[in-house]
Amino acid sequence: MKRSERGPWPYLFLTPAIVLFTLFLAVPIGYTVYLAMLRTRVSGLGLGRGARREVFVGFDNFAAALADTELWSGWLRVLGYGALVLVVMLGLALLFALLLDSARVRLARFSRIAIFLPYAVPGVAATLLWGFLYLPSLSPIRDVLNVDFLDATTVTYSMANVAVWGGVGFNMIVLYTTLRAIPRDLYEAARLDGASEFQIAVRVKIPILTPAIVLTTVFSIIATIQVFTEPTTLRPLTNTISSTWSPLMKVYRDAFVTGDLYSAAATSIVIAAISLVLSFGFLRVVRNHAFREG
Repeated sequence: MKRSERGPWPYLFLTPAIVLFTLFLAVPIGYTVYLAMLRTRVSGLGLGRGARREVFVGFDNFAAALADTELWSGWLRVLGYGALVLVVMLGLALLFALLLDSARVRLARFSRIAIFLPYAVPGVAATLLWGFLYLPSLSPIRDVLNVDFLDATTVTYSMANVAVWGGVGFNMIVLYTTLRAIPRDLYEAARLDGASEFQIAVRVKIPILTPAIVLTTVFSIIATIQVFTEPTTLRPLTNTISSTWSPLMKVYRDAFVTGDLYSAAATSIVIAAISLVLSFGFLRVVRNHAFREG
């Protein structure tokens, strides 16, 4: 069918997606960029009509955000938190996926549901559940382990535990689904060649899983950079978590506590830019090996 014979139907089918993309993604991003280039200027004592007005300041808010030590301190904390979460969460997800795909596994259906179930618990509810377990007066495990889970030296590990508990199931399902799509003939051929189950997992399954591992890693990097629920929910339970513990917490404080929407908008764009650089940087590093691209 020629392009001239198609008529308006393809564009009509695309219209809902285009409208939704414009209203809920393009317009908010554009408005955020607009706010990031403004600043409130106060005349005199700031009283009376016209004493406060918005002025265009260009990239001054971005420069201030990049020079903000609180933002970079938050980034350092998130990078340490992210390194811990990514290694443990993806490592456990891969291990569980390989075990569930094993030929000798028992209670596979129950195990899949049990591992995935924590992901179905909302993040705030999961953090509150663990938060009560961390509280010295309520925790049934604190005295046994003799560990203060909300101390300044351990609170990062406590938050990472919540993220790992909730995130392993989703990543496991992604990897396990990929494994189930692999033809069983490959495993039978490897067994005929004398390969053990461990060798099949390391030399057959994991190489085939590499694109899926890369995909889950990218999703996990983005989610880790945007960490907000765990520190915000645990903050009322301890004084070791500041209001700017993570970059997104700083954006929230600037926007809704101090009322500086312009600084918050600029900081959010900086966070988005860094997230894109880290995600696409990781993809660029691993794509040749994972996707066999030259």
